[in-house]
Amino acid sequence: MTAKKLLLLAGDYTEDYETMVPFQALTMLGYEVHTVCPEKKAGDTVRTAIHDFEGDQTYTEKPGHNFALNYDFDQVKVEDYVGLVIPGGRAPEYLRLNDRVIEIVQQFDQAQKPIAAVCHGAQILAAAGVLKGRECSAYPACGPDVKLAGGTYMDIPVDQAHVQGNLVTAPAWPSHPAWLAAFVKLLGAKITL
Repeated sequence: MTAKKLLLLAGDYTEDYETMVPFQALTMLGYEVHTVCPEKKAGDTVRTAIHDFEGDQTYTEKPGHNFALNYDFDQVKVEDYVGLVIPGGRAPEYLRLNDRVIEIVQQFDQAQKPIAAVCHGAQILAAAGVLKGRECSAYPACGPDVKLAGGTYMDIPVDQAHVQGNLVTAPAWPSHPAWLAAFVKLLGAKITL
């Protein structure tokens, strides 16, 4: 049996935990996770940044790891995947300028395939026009993006996730347990102990 495939959109200065943890956790569950970035190929890397919450007015940013991509962006066909993961960090602010990224997100949404976006990942959802009339959590600084895209910004605790239809969204990496569990549930996986 072939593993079900997921697509993870990354770019330079994607948030370290929001990229590596979902990749590792979803791979551990048996999914084949294709990690891609526009203008990069399998074997290339993206730099990551670690965002932390240390009591300042916004998050702090530190250098993270180099994250290896394992699939060519130019080879992505939405029909090959059962779900999409959009990490946060700084990458979404420029990835949303890529027409193919927008098209991919729109195609996932039109097919009602599960989409998991965390933190600044909502910037890509907003740019793709998939938030009109929908609820979406995100890092609070992205709340205006959600509202301007016609969505309702869900201001939830940083360790929680919000599900509406095929969208699973969350404020930041402390939500990973709730966010990933909700995404996996939407994918139809059943985890029993």
